[in-house]
Amino acid sequence: MSGARERLLILYDGDCRFCAWALAWLLRFDRARLLRPVAIQSGEGARLLADVPPERRLASWHACDAGGLVGSGGAAVAPLLRRLPAGGPLAELADRFPRATEAGYAWVAEHRSGLGGLVSAAAERRARALIATRMH
Repeated sequence: MSGARERLLILYDGDCRFCAWALAWLLRFDRARLLRPVAIQSGEGARLLADVPPERRLASWHACDAGGLVGSGGAAVAPLLRRLPAGGPLAELADRFPRATEAGYAWVAEHRSGLGGLVSAAAERRARALIATRMH
């Protein structure tokens, strides 16, 4: 993926309570507004993920840069972190240990329904409100 100062689209499961909460948590650190959320289920999400088989689209989050490159699951972690203040060192760790990054991401993705149960309705509302302000 390209430069850390370039905008990155983060495609997430718009119906997942935990996904919305986690994405909003990351957006709070994105002071430069380099991350733009896109629901996978939206028309834009379908267009951006046209090369991803439909049955795989909701299996993970995805990142798409201006060149149209897509990283999914753990492969999207480092490009996202590079766009956050002080995220560079964590991005380097994610790049250095891709199997561990993917395994950690996979564990979270597999348990997101259960993790969503830990997110209060108020926290979900705040998360979705923040996401809505960053969608364009």
